[in-house]
Amino acid sequence: MARRSSKSSTARKSKGRRGGPSRRSVRAPRRTPPRISGYLMALRHVAAAFSFLCLIGAAFIFYYAADLPSTSGLWSVDRRPAVTVLDRRGEKISVYGLTYGAPVRLADLPPHVGQAVIALEDRNFHHHVGVNPLSVLRALLVNAKEGEIRQGASTITQQLAKNLFLSPEKTLKRKVQEAILALWLEARFSKDEILTLYLNRVYFGAGAYGIEAAAQRYFGVAAEDLSIGQSAVLAGLLKAPSRYAPTHSPEGAAGRGTMALDAMVEAGFLTPRERVLAAEAPVVLAAQGASAGSAHFVDYVVAVLPDLIGAYDADIIARTSLDLSVQRAAEAAVLSAAADGAFPAEAEAAFVALDLQGGVTAMVGGRDYAASQFNRAVNARRQPGSAFKPFVYLAALEAGFSPRSRVIDAPLTLGNWSPANYRDKYYGKVTLTDALAKSLNTAAVRVSERVGPGRAAGAARRLGVKSDVRVHRSLALGVSEVTLLELTNAYAPFANGGYAAPVHAVLEVETAEGRLLYERAPQGAKRVIAEKNWRDIAKMLEVVVAEGTGRRAQLPGRTVAGKTGTTQGYRDAWFIGYAEDYIAGVWVGRDDNAPLGDVTGGRAPAEIWRRAAGASLPGAPARALKPFVAYKEPSPALQTMTAPTPAASEGKTMEDLLAEIAGGEGF
Repeated sequence: MARRSSKSSTARKSKGRRGGPSRRSVRAPRRTPPRISGYLMALRHVAAAFSFLCLIGAAFIFYYAADLPSTSGLWSVDRRPAVTVLDRRGEKISVYGLTYGAPVRLADLPPHVGQAVIALEDRNFHHHVGVNPLSVLRALLVNAKEGEIRQGASTITQQLAKNLFLSPEKTLKRKVQEAILALWLEARFSKDEILTLYLNRVYFGAGAYGIEAAAQRYFGVAAEDLSIGQSAVLAGLLKAPSRYAPTHSPEGAAGRGTMALDAMVEAGFLTPRERVLAAEAPVVLAAQGASAGSAHFVDYVVAVLPDLIGAYDADIIARTSLDLSVQRAAEAAVLSAAADGAFPAEAEAAFVALDLQGGVTAMVGGRDYAASQFNRAVNARRQPGSAFKPFVYLAALEAGFSPRSRVIDAPLTLGNWSPANYRDKYYGKVTLTDALAKSLNTAAVRVSERVGPGRAAGAARRLGVKSDVRVHRSLALGVSEVTLLELTNAYAPFANGGYAAPVHAVLEVETAEGRLLYERAPQGAKRVIAEKNWRDIAKMLEVVVAEGTGRRAQLPGRTVAGKTGTTQGYRDAWFIGYAEDYIAGVWVGRDDNAPLGDVTGGRAPAEIWRRAAGASLPGAPARALKPFVAYKEPSPALQTMTAPTPAASEGKTMEDLLAEIAGGEGF
């Protein structure tokens, strides 16, 4: 039984081997735990996504890199020539245009120059490859938290790439190209070379590009002589050069300089003691010469230069007729009158001063150049009102009348036009001198009608008015538009003895190397007012200030002459006057031609003129007006004065007209 049982058992085992694997030989396949299997699947998806993103990123970069700007002109500078504008004594007014300093090597600069920039702009400059990922991440987090762009992440290399090759627009394409170019710069140049390029090309405000130009512009020193404090101020400008420029905001520049000193301590470039010493050392700005107000004059000079020297492609120096002391007095007079409420806060004012030869000695084109670059002294054409009347009375003198000739001042109607006096006040029969002094409208119209509007227009053109003067009955009341500059220039013959004084602003021009390009030649004297007529009209204009509408322009101890002007509806107010060798014109009005209220030429403009003239002639001995004799007398005979036009004289001869005046009837 036992043997059989054993066999049976063996058979079963054998059968089991033949029929299939036994229980002992069969193993179930190992299964990966579900959690690990999920991780592996996720990794495969991540790898696939990463590969896809890499392809997209490569295509993205290739797309934006396809039109990268050329880097061939890396070390060259393409700029407009700079124009250094000087006043008549050689004092610098300003430098017009973009100024690039001579290239300087980093090795020639004090270490603190580069350190100040690195500390404030890019503390990890020596450790990144052109793009700083940590800064990018930090900026993204800050901007995401604030919901707007509050922090940038550009390295010095990226800023250099933007300044050298790209536009300032804030677009994704520009940022990608900036990063690509930054990587290229880092691969091509050393850190010192990159910093050298940056310091020589970055903008420091006030038209100064490069560390050398900025050092000269703000401090009057070479870049290699910059102190720690000066270097800190310049480094502080880079965030917003125009806003923090010391010439624009000394307080803002000082604050940014303090931040730079603190950053240098944090970066290990300065010890706390060195920082204290640097902060205690005064940082003094170089004298800039001109104030902001002379910017209108500089624009005027630059505009006329091509007519004098043609096209120019090199830096030039222009010496002008401007007198900075007269300029500053004019600016102060305009601003103080505005501050005192002499005219509405919304109104504008313009000022022009000339010498006896017609040289511009001061020009204020508006109250604030930063707010408006429009030059109202040169480009604004407005009605002069009664400031045009001296030409009418000069025409009467040239027609044979005298300052004592009488004219009727009474209501007048010519066709459908009825000119009226200020506040409808009339004086009856008055002399021409009184009519001009009181600025009587109906009297001026009667004079114009008698001598002919064409004669008055001709006198204005002969003396310097360049605008088209329309000949019609209302001409006597100054309805033809003129500029302040040309009207003031037309008064110059009244001041200088009767000679033409062509307006000009540039005396000479030379290159930066000293090569003379232009020099104003002496002008021959051209008499435009006969001497007797000049003496008469000059005396009449003196009475305007002494007794008439221009009394606010009086200067104690000096002889002042001039004329006020107020247009219809109180839209323009003028005063043009002169004292000794000082000629100036003032205009007050609104750019939109709205009324000024009760502002007349005898108020704000006369007051501005008085303040400016009083400050421009301090301590000079008072002297009576006398003929201008700086030029040699011309050899030709004096200009022949024509007789009145037939229409104006109604067929009467000069003798008839003189007889009427002698008879006391007036006209």
